[in-house]
Amino acid sequence: VVADGAWVGHGALILSGVTIGRGAVVAAGAVVARDVAPYWIVAGNPAKPIRQRIDDEAVARVEESQWWLWSPEEVALRADELNGPAG
Repeated sequence: VVADGAWVGHGALILSGVTIGRGAVVAAGAVVARDVAPYWIVAGNPAKPIRQRIDDEAVARVEESQWWLWSPEEVALRADELNGPAG
């Protein structure tokens, strides 16, 4: 299973029964034998977690928003909200 917003690089091999979580990134050429948590980046053979894409607080905000259910028009109108606080 590859969840919404996940990205799988060229030549990555995902073994049977593995779930790639929402927003996760699988590096090119990775061999994924275990589930990948949402919003994590994995790489290597076997694939190992490299780092989390966004912090836990941001993950909670994204998940709570359920922006993937919004219309394209609503996404455009609320882009500032999706981008989070200015740093």
